Amino acid sequence: MARDFVVPGLRTALALLIAAAVASVSTPSAAQLFSTTPSPPAVAVPMPKPAPKARRLQMTASDPQKAQMTTGATPAAPPNPVIPDPHRNIPANLFATFDANQKAQAAKVSSYLSSLQTLVGNFVQVGPDGSKTKGDFYIQKPGKLRFEYDDPSPIAIIADGSSLAVRDRKLATQDIYPLSQTPLRFLLSDRIDLLKDTNVVSVTSDEVYISVTIEEKQALIGTSRLMLMIGTKDGQLKQWTVTDPQGYDTTVAVYNLDANKKVDPGLFKIDFTTYPGTPPG
Repeated sequence: MARDFVVPGLRTALALLIAAAVASVSTPSAAQLFSTTPSPPAVAVPMPKPAPKARRLQMTASDPQKAQMTTGATPAAPPNPVIPDPHRNIPANLFATFDANQKAQAAKVSSYLSSLQTLVGNFVQVGPDGSKTKGDFYIQKPGKLRFEYDDPSPIAIIADGSSLAVRDRKLATQDIYPLSQTPLRFLLSDRIDLLKDTNVVSVTSDEVYISVTIEEKQALIGTSRLMLMIGTKDGQLKQWTVTDPQGYDTTVAVYNLDANKKVDPGLFKIDFTTYPGTPPG
């Protein structure tokens, strides 16, 4: 089951969880690391379109190296991710028509992301088939990330600053991708100005979320999108949605966030001894 997670298409979304997303990083269904356009009320959100059986994600994983989570004395309950409308239409680059308010909202998101140096928390992921998984994540900027899924999944996702590894502890293998080719790099950049450094195609806001959608076109992979959602009132990262080139969405919602917790640098080491793979370069 775990190997289904890294089939072509989902790998791009994964590189990210991330997340989702972060965000997210998060995945498309396990590293793509940043929800609607505009954001619909959580009570009436549509479910993501079903994925082909070959793409079905069944993950929930943890690694023996996993560090104990202490993000607060009273951990929050897992949130219900806001699932984007799968039939939404996002036009081509709208930069020329962004009004002053949209530019200000994008600047607010850019400032928040740039202010982060470390971030630790929990996540809930909704895959293209509607399945939910949970886990913990660790971010250290620039470029370092670790996503661990709750048992029984053997998968962990590690970014060391230049490469991203999707590790299968059960099979003792891992797949390696350049971090520069995943949407997670936007979440993991030391500093970023979204309107200048990315192809922003949509900026929306309401009383709950500010949503910024970034589009990427790659000749060999196709077009993917990353939607980052920040809380309107608290200015904190809430979730991200990655849309892979086949049009499948993976949403990662984060909670119990701690931006001050010290993170063990060893969490971001890609092990090429225990887990064979192709080292970068």
